[in-house]
Amino acid sequence: MPTISMFQGILIRMNWADVDRHSAPHFHAIYSGCDASFGLDGELLSGDFPKKQMALVKAWAILRAEDLTANWELAVNKEETFRIDPLR
Repeated sequence: MPTISMFQGILIRMNWADVDRHSAPHFHAIYSGCDASFGLDGELLSGDFPKKQMALVKAWAILRAEDLTANWELAVNKEETFRIDPLR
């Protein structure tokens, strides 16, 4: 699963193979052994994630909404996704 961003020790990944298994647009966040799926709006869909890092992921998703949507469209078409700027 390609990493599309990284900040504060959090890896953000989006996998084109997921689009056949999951209907909702989403990305994965990994932090210190925790793995969770988030909607493109930053809302937790599944998994466990520390509260502080969850807030960072949500803020990042809100700021990068257009890029996340564009990457999801690429993923749906089984095209390569691009890197998205980290949270600064």
